[in-house]
Amino acid sequence: MGTSNGPAFIAFIAVAIGIAIAAVQGIQHGSIAGGVISALGAIPACYGMWKGIQKETQGTLAMSVIAVLVSLGVGGVLIVLRVIHWVA
Repeated sequence: MGTSNGPAFIAFIAVAIGIAIAAVQGIQHGSIAGGVISALGAIPACYGMWKGIQKETQGTLAMSVIAVLVSLGVGGVLIVLRVIHWVA
């Protein structure tokens, strides 16, 4: 990735893949696999945060923080929805 926001974009792609997997299984029922893939997007986003801290501008850091929050949030919601579907 040539851009400094590359890790954040990779995280957003992981979120999109996780949502797509959940959509195939029924988005209202969630998905363990989709949730895990979405949550794994936090790994490159954390690397982007580390790179963003080292820069003078805050754009990369801000984008990476948002990517971490979205990755973990979507991943958690998809997993919780699947667990609720199993229990109910």
